Amino acid sequence: MSNTPASDPPPLRTTRLPDEEDAAPFPNPAMPLFPFVPRVATRRGLRMSYLDEGTGDTVVMLHGNPTWGFYYRNLVLSLRESYRCIVPDHIGCGLSDKPPLSQYDYSLKSRIDDLEWLLEERGLTKDLTLVLHDWGGMIGMGFAARHPDRVKRIVASNTGAFQMPAGKKLPRSLWWGRNTAIGAWLITRRNWFCKYAAKWCATNRPLAADVRAGYLAPYDSPAHRVAVLKFVQTIPLKPGDEGFDIVNDTALSLVKFASTPTLLLWGMKDFVFDHHFLTEWKRHFPHAEAYTWPDCGHYLLDDAGELAIMRVWEFLQRYPLQT
Repeated sequence: MSNTPASDPPPLRTTRLPDEEDAAPFPNPAMPLFPFVPRVATRRGLRMSYLDEGTGDTVVMLHGNPTWGFYYRNLVLSLRESYRCIVPDHIGCGLSDKPPLSQYDYSLKSRIDDLEWLLEERGLTKDLTLVLHDWGGMIGMGFAARHPDRVKRIVASNTGAFQMPAGKKLPRSLWWGRNTAIGAWLITRRNWFCKYAAKWCATNRPLAADVRAGYLAPYDSPAHRVAVLKFVQTIPLKPGDEGFDIVNDTALSLVKFASTPTLLLWGMKDFVFDHHFLTEWKRHFPHAEAYTWPDCGHYLLDDAGELAIMRVWEFLQRYPLQT
């Protein structure tokens, strides 16, 4: 198994449901590193791009900020021969529509609603495996809190599903983006958040130029960076913050997954989702398997590469779903 595309990739999936379009809302900007044909589902006039690759047990991969489905490209290539990989781009991200605030509120609740709708529309209402990264953890476990019976395995990597752990402070760079006009200007007008993430979130193996370009491609104008900014501005830190109650309710629900096979994969040089978050995951999931990479950062699937992907593959094989 390799975590890099072959020189001659396998035939692309081209089948679609009758109500779906033939391609994503705008051309795939990351070929050949992203050798897939995305599908599109439309809800309330907004198009959500997602991958539906392979057959078998359903593995739902949820990205965070400022990434998109591109983050999971090598994991999909490695799993799709044995698993059905569902990889949505959140509204405002990746190949999905990027509406203004007048058309979409970019709230955590809306994110969870979108995921719930997509899975139910596609008939994916049982035996789900969640693969979570960054904001994908809060979105995915928010969904799981609504439907604990549907989630059978959890893979979490450099993410959260609870309030800021004790002893952890919001990094200054995020504080500026969250709370100041100059921070918002830098994120939207100068693409500060996306550019610096692509530069600093892989600490063991810096991202190659074409990989950096793949991450940045969807966020090519200020109008396409609304979601990037809103993800930062809506980090819930205290009562009254948007999404704070959802985070609390989700954290309280984690006890429902005490017997759910769980895998924790962590890049220890992540300056946001660091050892404080890993410790909190272990507190809520004492039964979880955990693997750490001391020299790797936030973009673990790029930084650790095939080693991390192998851990996911082995975990799925070790805990087959009961049919």
